[in-house]
Amino acid sequence: GREAAKPSARSPPVMLDRRVDEEMLARVALRAREVVDEVQRVYVGPREVPEMLLVTLLARGHVLLEGVPGVAKTLLAKALARALDLRFGRIQFTPDLMPADILGTMLIAEDDAGKRELQFRPGPIFANIVLADEVNRATPKTQSALLEVMQEQSVTIAKQTHKLDSPFFVLATQNPLEMEGTYPLPEAQLDRFLFKLQVELPTREQMHVILDRT
Repeated sequence: GREAAKPSARSPPVMLDRRVDEEMLARVALRAREVVDEVQRVYVGPREVPEMLLVTLLARGHVLLEGVPGVAKTLLAKALARALDLRFGRIQFTPDLMPADILGTMLIAEDDAGKRELQFRPGPIFANIVLADEVNRATPKTQSALLEVMQEQSVTIAKQTHKLDSPFFVLATQNPLEMEGTYPLPEAQLDRFLFKLQVELPTREQMHVILDRT
């Protein structure tokens, strides 16, 4: 008869040192607090907002900020990029914006020998932190240009796929839908966001701080 199958030898599970793990978490928490403190030197508002942005960045997600114009949504994105020393890109979404204005396009370039070839010129989406400002002012066709890049962290142009550098974080802002000139975001677009954060108007005390700083 057949011999009984011998159990396969498996390596023992790796046990992490709890003390080392806690030390690492303490260092990460300290650095996170330092980043939020640095952002709040510029941004005046609830501390929970930059904290949630940092959480989303570490989780490799994306954030949708909703609020009326003038509540420092753009300033918040710029401050986060500067605090983390990451490459920042800004896209102002308007009704006439086209997908190529976001992703990039193929151009005919000529070398020293006179030979012509197609070259890819990347768009503003090729950055670490991308501010999609007033994303719901663009048409659904333009909004769909973000679907692949937010999900796959890549851009496909003319059958060529271009990978984006890590980390890649889209911070999109949108105005309330009742404002004139806005479009509702498609369900597929909303699924790409890990959080939707509401940015309220500053309080009376925060307004005094803003006046003192400016």
